[in-house]
Amino acid sequence: MFRPLVIAIVGAAISTACIAQEPKPIRLGVLNDQSGVYADFGGRGSVIAARMAVEDYGGRVLGRPVEVLSADHQNKPDVAATIARAWFERDNVDAVLDLTTSSVALAVREVALNKNRAMLIASASSPELTGKYCSPITVHWGFDGYANSVVAAKASVAAGLDTWFFVTGDNAGSHAQEEQAASFVKKAGGKVLGAVRHPLGTSDFSSFLLQAQSSKAKVVALANAGVDTTNAIKQAREFGLVAGGQTVLPMLTFITDVKALGLDNAAGLRFTDGFYWDRTDDTRVWSKRFMSLNQGRAPTVVQAAVYTLALHFLKSMDSTKSEEGDVVVKEMKNVMVNDALWKNVRIREDGRSLNDMYLVEVKKPNESQGPWDFYRIVSTIPGDQAFRPLSEGNCAMIK
Repeated sequence: MFRPLVIAIVGAAISTACIAQEPKPIRLGVLNDQSGVYADFGGRGSVIAARMAVEDYGGRVLGRPVEVLSADHQNKPDVAATIARAWFERDNVDAVLDLTTSSVALAVREVALNKNRAMLIASASSPELTGKYCSPITVHWGFDGYANSVVAAKASVAAGLDTWFFVTGDNAGSHAQEEQAASFVKKAGGKVLGAVRHPLGTSDFSSFLLQAQSSKAKVVALANAGVDTTNAIKQAREFGLVAGGQTVLPMLTFITDVKALGLDNAAGLRFTDGFYWDRTDDTRVWSKRFMSLNQGRAPTVVQAAVYTLALHFLKSMDSTKSEEGDVVVKEMKNVMVNDALWKNVRIREDGRSLNDMYLVEVKKPNESQGPWDFYRIVSTIPGDQAFRPLSEGNCAMIK
């Protein structure tokens, strides 16, 4: 009469043993702006890109399943740090990706260093993340304020656009954009006639643009991003800056910004980008797959970077058989990146990827051959020329 109880106990023991043997998943955490002014160029699209990387790698690493977590940090460094800490301590997250805004990346850096987890940056713009704030657990991919500034400033001053006025977002990444661009303008023989700073999420740029207009600078440089950039460009046209002969030059623009503006408003704009979906057969194939998962929206450099960072991280985990952030990131630097989106790209000792950068011009409406056919690539700048030289970064890891 005790037989059913014995079977139940044995069955429970077997079930418990199976649960105990089930390996814990490897987790990647996409931490970015998913509801604010920067959500368009990263947001849920970055989560999709990370999941594509996991799928393309086979869904497992070190014999364990891989999962992607995501969270909205609301552009608040304290919120981002709290989420990252919980991910590392409670949820077994091995790497945090994307990290919109430089202030957020700097806050997460302290937590990630303490836990020795990888920090894979795709959308913060400050070059100091691989300069004085470099670390052995950091990789910064795709673009930064230095590369975007040097390409745009050199090309503009060489074309005779040698007086500048900055309309700058009041945050660390935008300050860095202005600082770098102003430095290059002066080195090239140009002059900076003034600057004004605006709060994040500004809807009315009238007072800032009127100051830029009255300066009579040939270039009105927008050192901001996301919705702030598109609002400033639209209002600059409304206030007659472009009609009056001033060139509006966005320092950090994404293909989603061009979509938001429309080709009527954006045609002729020149700026720097680190990725264009329609550049090669490989980028087109990958991007069309991404678009099918992202409501038909083309990938930005940020979303493409999240894919490459996630894929390269998983490969490096398998190669090192390690979950330690510094060990895996060291391996990421040792191996050249070759995937559908980037070819033969090296990650430098300070964590900076040396991918090519592109000076692009937005097509006129009658030149576009279809949805998201927005860019003409004017010139290609090799990564070792576009990004800040290693010797000038003051990275403490570099002797």
